[in-house]
Amino acid sequence: MQLQFSYDKKKVLQGLRYHFIWQPELRVLLVVILAFDAATAILYFMGKIRPQPFLLGSCIWLLFLVSFWYIMPNSVYKREQQTFKDTFLIVFKSDCVYLENDKGYVKWGWGEFTKFSESPNFFHLYFSPKSFFLVPKDNMIDEFKFDLRLLLSDKIKGAA
Repeated sequence: MQLQFSYDKKKVLQGLRYHFIWQPELRVLLVVILAFDAATAILYFMGKIRPQPFLLGSCIWLLFLVSFWYIMPNSVYKREQQTFKDTFLIVFKSDCVYLENDKGYVKWGWGEFTKFSESPNFFHLYFSPKSFFLVPKDNMIDEFKFDLRLLLSDKIKGAA
């Protein structure tokens, strides 16, 4: 199975947002911020506290959303911008994944991947919790996506 692809910036940014929301530490932080904000809102409306803690919680929530939605994805995209501008050929074989572009190639054995997940525009192939490769679905027909899902499920045991 092989696929030639390039990246679309808007879709990459969305794919990076999915990656970040799947991170356990961000989920915990989100729950803590929401719990703090809810508790301060209840206490404020009950007249037990002044409005400053509630406003602080709201500002923290807003900062979290801005950093998660804009700052983190854009910083990763900017850091890896040259990679996202290249055109690639990826070949999924029974023993490895082969990726090639004008600059060279890399061959990954299936054992190098720790897990995979799927978002609306990408297959995310993970080497570690923070290191991954995005395979766009843009040029894939439904049958190719189905076959790729089966292959990834069979070869990578840590499906998300």
